[in-house]
Amino acid sequence: MISATLYQGKDGLTGCRIIGHSGRAEAGRDIICAAVSILGCTCVNAMETVCGIVPLVTENDDGILAFQLPVVSPEENAKAQILMGALKQGLSDLAEEYPRNVQVHLKSMFQ
Repeated sequence: MISATLYQGKDGLTGCRIIGHSGRAEAGRDIICAAVSILGCTCVNAMETVCGIVPLVTENDDGILAFQLPVVSPEENAKAQILMGALKQGLSDLAEEYPRNVQVHLKSMFQ
């Protein structure tokens, strides 16, 4: 099961943690894992190349990709929220289509 947690701050989504494997097919042939990986990696890469924002990234060979947005200006945040919204939409679409393989959680960073 892939678990994706999106973190909600007062000014929008602030980061994401994706962990696990879908288990739908063997490694290297799993279209769900590939789709989730592409969504996460594209979001992280586009933050830098499109928005000029360098997120704080953690990834490893155990199937974890996590990133957090740094403190940015309101203008930069507006751009970042478009990418974060696209990531949320893509992950949610996959979770709806493959509920046994992908779960999406929204975690508020408010106390």
